[in-house]
Amino acid sequence: MIKPHGGVLINRILSNEDEKKEILEQERYLPKLFLNEYQFSDLEMIATGAFSPLEGFMNKSDYENVLENMRLKNGVIWSMPVTLDIKKDENIKETDKVALYYNNKFLGIINVEEKYEYNKRKEALSIYKTEDEKHPGVKKIYSQGEFYLGGKINLVSEIVHNDFLEYRYTPNQVREIFKKKNWEKITAFQTRNPIHRAHEYILKCALEISDGIFLHPIVGKTKQDDIPAEIRMRCYEILIEKYFPKDRIILAVNPAYMRYGGPREAILHAIVRKNYGCTNIIIGRDHAGVGNYYGPYDAQKIFLEFNEEELEIKPLFFENAFYCRKCESMATEKTCPHSQNDQLSLSGTKVRELLSSGEIPPREFTRPEIANTLIEWWRKK
Repeated sequence: MIKPHGGVLINRILSNEDEKKEILEQERYLPKLFLNEYQFSDLEMIATGAFSPLEGFMNKSDYENVLENMRLKNGVIWSMPVTLDIKKDENIKETDKVALYYNNKFLGIINVEEKYEYNKRKEALSIYKTEDEKHPGVKKIYSQGEFYLGGKINLVSEIVHNDFLEYRYTPNQVREIFKKKNWEKITAFQTRNPIHRAHEYILKCALEISDGIFLHPIVGKTKQDDIPAEIRMRCYEILIEKYFPKDRIILAVNPAYMRYGGPREAILHAIVRKNYGCTNIIIGRDHAGVGNYYGPYDAQKIFLEFNEEELEIKPLFFENAFYCRKCESMATEKTCPHSQNDQLSLSGTKVRELLSSGEIPPREFTRPEIANTLIEWWRKK
């Protein structure tokens, strides 16, 4: 099985009862930090090993190396900052142990190794190639506090959710499932949209050359106009139930939030799926993009900047898929000889446009069962 990124699958959830007891006894005396959705999501990704080899939030040297070189200080490939921001009036200093809370629940601590200022404009331009606040990632940076805290984390218990319980697995649990299935070549699919026929076409192409598919939709924070996670998950369930061999596809939720980082986020998505045990990841048109900030295939080109043996997980590049009326099937420019007038282009944006106008997406666009699920949700909305 493919090794985790950096060689070791990280686990920052304490199992030693004496260590947990010590932290729980210290809690009341420690400075407190109440996390927002983004920080909580990153905390979980670090703690469970999805962000291996990170053991905590980035210190200054790792942060700056990621911005400038897409690598951690030790040379390991890493494409996006994973940081814990605080306001300048927070009374937290270096060497502090800080108690971390989410929704007023105590989760664990961060051992603060560094507290450092950062340049928001530099980060936006380095990561997102724009300082336009209409970009959701840039907007998030400018809304953050003025300092970052760097240091390792320790959680006193596993993070508990109240949704998608049957689909929540840690990277270690997913790896065990792959082992039991004797899967060796596993292809991951990243999505934040309901699956339409173009996605289905790509997934089935990947199934032809894979032992199995790891369908891994993001259920953390997304843009306000993105379709809610519970509706997307219902669409995935329908598709698997009716149109896929159930023993060759695993559906699990990814607790990360969308950064909308285009090319750089494509690399991060690959690293995360590598940590879950996948050997391949599908990278299609405008992967993790938003608006017109990135070229349609920039997220594929960025993989060429790295040695394939170093990154290890291999991208599967796909052209933009569409429905061809003359072929009467899904196709791409590589397989279809007909003109654009015969091509029905598909996208998550187009789905939202149809729904907002009260139209049911056509059969060529998405399966009828999924179309009905989407239009029913939209009408209630």
